[in-house]
Amino acid sequence: MSGLNLSYVVVVALIAVAALAMAALFRREVLAAGEGTENMKTIARAVQEGAAAYLNRQFRTLSVFVVLVFGLLFLLPGDTGVRIGRSLFFLVGAAFSAAIGYLGMWLSTRANVRVAAAARDSGRDLAMKAAFRTGGVVGMATVGLGLLGAAVVVLAYQEDAPTVLEGFGFGAALLAMFMRVGGGIFTKAADVGADLVGKVEQGIPEDDPRNAATIADNVGDNVGDCAGMAADLFESYAVTLVAALILGQAAFGEEGLVFPLIVPAIGALTAVLGIYLTRPRAGESGLTTINRSFYISAVVSAVLCGIAAFSYLPDSFTQLEGGLGDHDGDPRLLATVAVLIGIVLAGVILWLTGYFTDTEKKPTRDVGRTSLTGPATVILSGFALGLESAVYTALVVGAAVYGAFLLGSGSVILSLFLIALAGTGLLTTVGVIVAMDTFGPVADNAQGIAEMSGDVDGEGADILTELDAVGNTTKAITKGIAIATAVLAATALFGSYMDAIQNEIAAVAGSIEGDTSFLLTIVSPNVLVGVVIGAAVVFLFSGLAINAVGRAAGAVVFEVRRQFRDDPGIMAGTSTPAYGRVVDMVTKDSLRELATPGLLAALAPIAVGFGLGTGPLAGYLAGAIATGVLMAIFLANSGGAWDNSKKLVEDGYHGGKGSDAHDATVIGDTVGDPFKDTAGPAINPLIKVMNLVSVLIAPAIVSMSVGPDENDALRYTIALVAAAVIVGAVWLSKRRSAVIGDDEPVREGASV
Repeated sequence: MSGLNLSYVVVVALIAVAALAMAALFRREVLAAGEGTENMKTIARAVQEGAAAYLNRQFRTLSVFVVLVFGLLFLLPGDTGVRIGRSLFFLVGAAFSAAIGYLGMWLSTRANVRVAAAARDSGRDLAMKAAFRTGGVVGMATVGLGLLGAAVVVLAYQEDAPTVLEGFGFGAALLAMFMRVGGGIFTKAADVGADLVGKVEQGIPEDDPRNAATIADNVGDNVGDCAGMAADLFESYAVTLVAALILGQAAFGEEGLVFPLIVPAIGALTAVLGIYLTRPRAGESGLTTINRSFYISAVVSAVLCGIAAFSYLPDSFTQLEGGLGDHDGDPRLLATVAVLIGIVLAGVILWLTGYFTDTEKKPTRDVGRTSLTGPATVILSGFALGLESAVYTALVVGAAVYGAFLLGSGSVILSLFLIALAGTGLLTTVGVIVAMDTFGPVADNAQGIAEMSGDVDGEGADILTELDAVGNTTKAITKGIAIATAVLAATALFGSYMDAIQNEIAAVAGSIEGDTSFLLTIVSPNVLVGVVIGAAVVFLFSGLAINAVGRAAGAVVFEVRRQFRDDPGIMAGTSTPAYGRVVDMVTKDSLRELATPGLLAALAPIAVGFGLGTGPLAGYLAGAIATGVLMAIFLANSGGAWDNSKKLVEDGYHGGKGSDAHDATVIGDTVGDPFKDTAGPAINPLIKVMNLVSVLIAPAIVSMSVGPDENDALRYTIALVAAAVIVGAVWLSKRRSAVIGDDEPVREGASV
């Protein structure tokens, strides 16, 4: 790379370091706030200990898997130095993803009590500021580590950077997927179990200290929504950058390795602006405040990215250092419009998701109104809302992808790069998006601590209830934006997959005419089979995740019931439940349950690719992307609407707490919990893991299929082993009891 371009990359790395410094500054502000009463501190410490214990055990479990994949990456074709770099940066990506997740958990478990104390002692504005600044820490750390990792790879490997970055993105995505699945199972098993026994059976409040599952529920908010989602958004950031840099080199040459770094670097600066602007005005809802900050930072990002494009890029392709030198058009204008598409997409999804899940909007209010006729109609209306909202969101994402595609004017590689640039445009908002996401579980935990301690009432309790409802909507919004980044990144990675196949074919065979395993046309039956399998994997993955929550939640229900039955003093308030027993139980169950979905995501592309060929694997990816975006939005928005319809009833609508309508919405909420916080969000890293696995194995599939290294026996053996592992894992999962720990007696004369 030229000296000037290297200088730009160094500046990007320095901005990444500055983002990390801002994260440290925000962290100090959050920790400087008061922690409230001794009772509140005691509850917060229990949550801190449970969350740390879970993540430590999860990291020990995953470390074995990470080391195994690190070794397998060495076996893939390629230059020795590049293979070593790819494997090393796989570890770096996994470590960064784990670090972001741990930071999100660590700080949120300390901020929750401070938000509760602020609501009690200082009012709504300071409580909201503390919750959002907590998210700001995680957001700036996400931006900083993502940019730093990509910039260091480009500086160290230059023209080989895209290949090495495949490892960086794969490490981030793989660990995030496991953290999302494991944390999602933990949080929703505890939440569902606590609600079913506490609210429905015993008629006590959500975070009543007499419920043995309350500490586990609060721990789950942190390991699922904070740690899991923070790692998820970090891998979205990393993988989108990887896709943009891989395609940028082919389309724009040297400048294609630099400009995709400049765009999110601008986003790092505007994220600071967005976080500082989040100051509520008198009489303004918290969601309005957050949305205004988001939109202002997005507009500033759009203007600065346009200035950067016209300042850095030349006015014709002939002036680019490599790439598509003979293509017509102005690279500056194309890059600017592509980035704007991504920024506008983020804004539209924010509005669209907010419309379907906000307590102030008609769709969620309609779901709440159906509670007057029972839980069945609540579930039906929420289900229908999710299905409908998924269509609109998918159309919006599809329009963005197609708009970026049209900018390419017939050049497929340019179109794919512009789609990836749209993804980097969306990344300019990631700092604020992560802050919005972390805001939700911090506010939820703060309300839980307030209720368990009994030290916050009156106006302070009302403040926390409002912030919790706002947090439910911001979490739904960030899930929508996360799946949009997954689609943009997956579409771009799909192009990288095709590029990898073509390069390997040219290197080992020159031509593969007549070999149907390489056909990519959708009318080819084997490719259509790949599409069906890809769609089916999304359904199976979602079913496994939701079923895992059901089994683990059943164990919590039995345990909480047992404690109420064996110790009457718990309900009377004269003795303390065994909180630690429930935390330990859910920890073990969630770590055991995450293996099967994880193996499915990693091994299914291997089974399809080596068994059926690169054409069906392309169809597989297309089916997974199309089905994944619809399924993820459906699950997230249904769950968000059910949760907020429950909040409406608890605020006094349709009979209020303790009414039949309240019981109906609680049941709807428990159905929606694994939808919106386990299966739905996990589809986002699932799509990218499968795409990255496909990019990594594509050269090996081609070399084993044609050319001097052709080895059909080995290829089919790999496919059969991968398929056998998947079948075995699913079979073992289905052999488990419908409820973990189900020791209820079987009715006399009935078969088991």
